[in-house]
Amino acid sequence: MDLLCFITCGSVDDGKSTLIGRLLHDCAALTDEQQAALGSEPDFAELLDGLSDEREQGITIDVAWRYFGTPRRRFIIGDTPGHEQYTRNMVTGASVADAAVLLVDARKGLLSQTRRHAAILALLGVRALVLAVNKMDLVGFAAERFEEIAGDFAAVATRLGLPEPVAIPVVALSGANVVDRSGDTSWYGGPTLIEALEAIPPADDLGADRPLRLPVQTVLRDREGKRLVAGTVAAGRIARGDPVVVLPGGIETKVAGLWIGEEEVASAEAGRALSLSLADEVDCGRGAVIAAADAAPASADRFEANLVWLGDEPLLAGRGYWLQLGTQSVTAFVQRPKYELGIETGERLAAKTLGPNAIGVAELATDRPLVFEPYEDSRTLGGFILVDKETNATVACGMIRFALRRTANLHWQELSVDREARARIKGQTPRVVWLTGLSGAGKSTIANLLEKKLHAAGRHSFLLDGDNVRHGLNRDLGFADADRVENIRRVGEVARLMADAGLIVITAFISPFRAEREMVRDMLPPGEFLEVFVDTTLEEAERRDPKGLYAKARSGELSNFTGIDSPYEPPLAPDLRIDTQALSAEQAAERIADLLRT
Repeated sequence: MDLLCFITCGSVDDGKSTLIGRLLHDCAALTDEQQAALGSEPDFAELLDGLSDEREQGITIDVAWRYFGTPRRRFIIGDTPGHEQYTRNMVTGASVADAAVLLVDARKGLLSQTRRHAAILALLGVRALVLAVNKMDLVGFAAERFEEIAGDFAAVATRLGLPEPVAIPVVALSGANVVDRSGDTSWYGGPTLIEALEAIPPADDLGADRPLRLPVQTVLRDREGKRLVAGTVAAGRIARGDPVVVLPGGIETKVAGLWIGEEEVASAEAGRALSLSLADEVDCGRGAVIAAADAAPASADRFEANLVWLGDEPLLAGRGYWLQLGTQSVTAFVQRPKYELGIETGERLAAKTLGPNAIGVAELATDRPLVFEPYEDSRTLGGFILVDKETNATVACGMIRFALRRTANLHWQELSVDREARARIKGQTPRVVWLTGLSGAGKSTIANLLEKKLHAAGRHSFLLDGDNVRHGLNRDLGFADADRVENIRRVGEVARLMADAGLIVITAFISPFRAEREMVRDMLPPGEFLEVFVDTTLEEAERRDPKGLYAKARSGELSNFTGIDSPYEPPLAPDLRIDTQALSAEQAAERIADLLRT
């Protein structure tokens, strides 16, 4: 018998856990302990609710999975929570499901969370959908109410591009039309819920007729010390002697040997975890993809993607997040969203950012090429998550729509005079000296004195000051968090270009977020970025207040001011810390000059 993985979803209290309890009760024998817990008036929701388990055990459960079967089929069912704040849990379940049962309370009809879950199912490519109109007994088993809800949802499904749903009137608590047909719905001639689930065609996503896709998870050594690579076949099949290509390098070779555990095999199908050896010495480690030589996936570093934002804090356009796709991990910069999807209307809404549980479309740029396929063709090579670099929290899941065409039209132009030659003619090592600290800490004063010292010593330098840059390059940016991120991204790119020219670049920017300072560090070769924390207390910075900005911020005339109503994240391990309450500006500049001499 084939296996169907499906989830229940829908709004809070629409009866998901009760329905699962009824399916388990009617389709499979429960243990004595479970039967005792159910009692004569079974409270299936309390038995199975994943959120209840979370409260009792003090752990996070993305989805509560259960297993059962009928004479015709085996099932894995996921109980996903309906609360909006647990949208990420529903996404987790839907990302691996072949089908979904979306519940609607017959009394309430379609709610915002019903529509949100439907939109997520569409984005994640769930290929079969059952609409279970639950609690029909509470509306007197009215056929008109069932037809009204089914019609409303059919319009939503069409707009979202969902598969045509099978609508079924049910009562999860009593079991009406769940496994056994109910006499109270004699007007209904369709399948019961279990009949509808049994009729869903088997998944063919991992069919052997698809081209080989094997993301490499790790590198091993056998007992003789021979190098092996290991992973799980995501699609297609692999056999000894097959010609393959290793991406992103594009090196072609052949499969020399295959092992499943300790057993050597001639071939393996999709879904198998295995290790293999290659005929040639090829750079092939974690993050590489082994593919069929005659049908390789593409590589790109610019994409358009659907995003479901799961973070507690909104998306900061331009900030670098870890992007994890299969076994690949890169830094990705999300641009300002093209639009946000209106949950109630399905309209494309203008958006500067995406808040918690929002769904939208945005462009992403990665710091190196990703091996990918559109999500509609491959969940493995098309679905990704974004992870906050500071907190390691998963803040979004995404589905690649396509690579941006302009990516293929842009090629790096090799130049005859490189950065080493430019630095050599100047007789110096390029550096970016990044001064960060609160407004009023003394950054600009120290930076100016430092450049005077470098100029007097015959060094080639350039000073980028925060206020000066905002008069030209960044005059279009405000002081909201997203604007601050973009401000530092632009300055970082300019500083990198100046370092490429062989200069010692000095920057004086508040640069309040660690993530953006690390982003600039990552733009440069190791050792060329020097983070200098110009440290002073907020009280001292307010006492100085050379531009009168703190007074304006305290009075409410100035919003988004660092230290007052916008955060400052001090460096955790700066290359140099300057205490401006203990050192004069001249002494501070000399300390930095000493650092540059080392």
